[in-house]
Amino acid sequence: MTPTSADTAYGYDDLRRLMSLMTGDEKHGPAATSTLDVLWVLYDRVLRVTPQTAEDTGRDRFLLSKGHGPMAYYAVLAAKGFVPQEWLPGFGSFGSPLGLHPDRVLVPGAEIGSGSLGHGLPIAVGSALGLRAQGLTDAAVWVLVGDAELDEGSNHEAVAFAGAMGLEGLHVVAVDNTSATYRRPGGPASLFAGEGWSVTSVDGRDHEALYEAFTAPHPGRPHAVVARVEPKR
Repeated sequence: MTPTSADTAYGYDDLRRLMSLMTGDEKHGPAATSTLDVLWVLYDRVLRVTPQTAEDTGRDRFLLSKGHGPMAYYAVLAAKGFVPQEWLPGFGSFGSPLGLHPDRVLVPGAEIGSGSLGHGLPIAVGSALGLRAQGLTDAAVWVLVGDAELDEGSNHEAVAFAGAMGLEGLHVVAVDNTSATYRRPGGPASLFAGEGWSVTSVDGRDHEALYEAFTAPHPGRPHAVVARVEPKR
C-alpha cells in the first residue's frame, strides 16, 4: 500500500497528535515518549534516507532495537511519509501492519523486526561491517537502544567488537530513562568509553544538543550518544 500522507508536511508539533491516534492496550507509552525527540532529530536532520531512497544501497540505516515501544517510531515514520497516517488508529490490532513490535516486512522504512532486548546493536555491527567491506563508507548505521538493554551480554560483546574494529560508520543512541535494573558507575557512557568509542552525553529533549552530538566527528571510532530523559507519561 502506498502511503497516502506522503505529500503532507508534518513537523515536530504534529507528533503528539499522531501518537494519540494509536490507542488500545500494551502501548508502552513511557518507552515511546522517551524516544520521541531522539527519533525526530535523527529523521528530520541527520539520516540520509527518505521514502523514495529507502531501498538504495547507499542510504543511511536506522535500526530500532528498542522495539517494544514503537509508537513514537510509527509517528515519525508517518510524519516523514514512510507510512500513511491512516494506518495509525489500527496500531496493534489484528491485521494491522503496525504491530506492537515493528516488522520490517510490513512497515515501510523499518530495517529490522525488533522487540526482544539485545538484538539491534549486534545486527548494526554486522551491517556496518558489511557496508565497509563493500566500500560504502558514506552509509551510516544508526541504532537506538534503551539503557536496560545494555544489561544484555550480546550488547557488551557488540560494543567491544565494534570498538576493536574501529567501526566509524556505526552510531548508537542509548536512551537513558533510568529503567535499567543494574546501574553501573558512570552510567551507560562508561560501557562505550571503556571499549574505545567516541561518547557524549546530552539532554535527550534538547534538539540542538542532540543534533550537535549526532553530527560530532569521530574519526576511526564508533560513536555513542547517551540521551538522558525522564519519560513523559
